Amino acid sequence: MYLLIAAIFVAGYLMIAFEHSIRIDKAASAIMTAVLTWTVLVMGFDSSATHAVREHLGEISEILFFLLGAMTIVGLVDAHEGFKVITDIISTRKKVTLLWIISFITFFLSAVLDNLTTTIVMVSLLRKLVSDREERWFIAGMVVIAANAGGAWTPIGDVTTTMLWIGSQITTATIMQKVFVPSMACLLVPLVFLSFRLKGEFHPPPEANNLAGARDIVTNFERKLVLFLGLGALLFVPVFKTITHLPPYMGMLFGLSLLWMVTAIMHGSKNHEDKLPLSIAGVLTRIDTASILFFLGILLAVAALATAGHLQQLGEYLNVKLGNVYAINIAIGLLSAVIDNVPLVAGAMKMYPLVTPESLAAVAPDQALWLGKFVQDGLFWELLAYCAGTGGSCLIIGSAAGVAAMAMEKIDFFWYVRNISLLALLGYLAGASLYIAEALLL
Repeated sequence: MYLLIAAIFVAGYLMIAFEHSIRIDKAASAIMTAVLTWTVLVMGFDSSATHAVREHLGEISEILFFLLGAMTIVGLVDAHEGFKVITDIISTRKKVTLLWIISFITFFLSAVLDNLTTTIVMVSLLRKLVSDREERWFIAGMVVIAANAGGAWTPIGDVTTTMLWIGSQITTATIMQKVFVPSMACLLVPLVFLSFRLKGEFHPPPEANNLAGARDIVTNFERKLVLFLGLGALLFVPVFKTITHLPPYMGMLFGLSLLWMVTAIMHGSKNHEDKLPLSIAGVLTRIDTASILFFLGILLAVAALATAGHLQQLGEYLNVKLGNVYAINIAIGLLSAVIDNVPLVAGAMKMYPLVTPESLAAVAPDQALWLGKFVQDGLFWELLAYCAGTGGSCLIIGSAAGVAAMAMEKIDFFWYVRNISLLALLGYLAGASLYIAEALLL
């Protein structure tokens, strides 16, 4: 039964990878994979499977509502041509200059937002700047790398770093100090290589491609107000979480409701035809529902692997075969390009419990040397935050940021493998090497 679940997951993964060849939407493949894996679990007389799927669905729903809220807010800003305020500031037409500007904005923005929301914002912005699809794909690939790298060095930038922060494995000041330089290296290495490939100037999309009539019915004040309220709502999410201790999607829904009310009042006196495209109801009709269903399917399928025990077995295998904290973390990061990094980090947190200073003092010196890597702010946890946060960039479906970019831009899986994966891998290894070198020298 458990081998069959793994086989179904691999088959579904291949169908997603070969989406363009088989001409079946990846959302359909992901949902089918999820349903079949859980069906096999239930039919295998696993009494806990029905209860487990409800628990996993609750966790997944938080991600989906977060994604829906973020996409709707970004869509509302786009409908009001709010991004024009930013695109007008970026006056350069050189591809390399734009690549560096977008990459650094993404890197630092994802540190205060999160990599998923940042990717949605930046890919939406790219659509307003670059008309050529393949040129946009190259920069979108760097957005994925930059968003994951930027999110890894702060507790609120990536869900896995947040998990370690909440679990007390890391503290805010230390993780920012120790992981910032490796994360920056993870960005700079592929950025430098890609700079030699992109030459010349890019061409912005024609004004005709913008929302028809928006410029005539939206004032400059309204455009700026919706932009700043939208970005403010996104930036407020981690603040809301810190203050209330509620899940992030609650903060996102709060921001969405605020924009809903403001835009309803703002356009209340306009006729129905003018205000419908600028309303939440109009924006929701343009949301890419298929990408949300893809998230649902792939996360449910991974949850089935976790429930079946495959992820735990994988962690134990790494522990036995590698037996080195650096090698284990690098392997976990590379695996996160295939398997969602959340269950991988959750499994690592269960496999390697947090060691307290008191228990460390009670063991033999040779054992203390090993266990010392698992204390708060220990080497294992810091490197795990970096590796789990950035390793997923090696494949387009290896991170939430990659999946969002893939869904929004329809990036081909194998195009990403040919053009971006090696660069992402080089950056990932460069950052990990910097951290390990510093740890060994100290």
